[in-house]
Amino acid sequence: MEGTLCPIELPSPIEDRTCSFHEAVARRRTIREIAARPLTLAQLSNLLWTACGVNRKEGPFGAPGRTAASASNSQEIDLYVALESGVYLYDAVTHRLVHVAAGDRRALAMNSRQGVGSQAPVQLIYVVDVHRLTHTIGFDEPGLHDAEIQKSYYFVDTGIIAGNVYLFAAAHGLASWFHNCEQQVLKKSLALRPEQSVLFAQSVGWPAGIEAGP
Repeated sequence: MEGTLCPIELPSPIEDRTCSFHEAVARRRTIREIAARPLTLAQLSNLLWTACGVNRKEGPFGAPGRTAASASNSQEIDLYVALESGVYLYDAVTHRLVHVAAGDRRALAMNSRQGVGSQAPVQLIYVVDVHRLTHTIGFDEPGLHDAEIQKSYYFVDTGIIAGNVYLFAAAHGLASWFHNCEQQVLKKSLALRPEQSVLFAQSVGWPAGIEAGP
């Protein structure tokens, strides 16, 4: 039954200096062949915090600061996490995963037209909540109410988070692939509100062939 699973309390993110920033940038690449080997809860915790976690109690306009910038600090991009056990919403403020839907729905985070299957243990699903732009916690500029400008903002903000994920993956020897997905099917499957839309997805895991290790 959906909605019955408890939240997943993530361990506190910890500093893990695996390589220099220059090395992480040099290693950044898309790797589409991803093994089924799961990430540990600690690895998932650090991944999500790096993506768009809270890195200071007070950021622009008094809202918590995040590791990823957003238009007027509206924080309009939600990160849904599809695991084998179900789909969860990453709550950055409490740093935990809130259960959204039961069952393995990772396949919906792939685009069937690509004809590519995926064994990735983690599928990040990027969802925009336009309501947060039109009711921003930051400076209410006119562009936040214009549909075309909104689109440019939330696409850029998604890319910033995805870039953080790519750098985390590169620094930790993981594979990452930012791609399209079954947007409308996912919107229905996740019971999103009308003002919410699925944008893209990102597969994360170990490169294929790396099934064992620490």
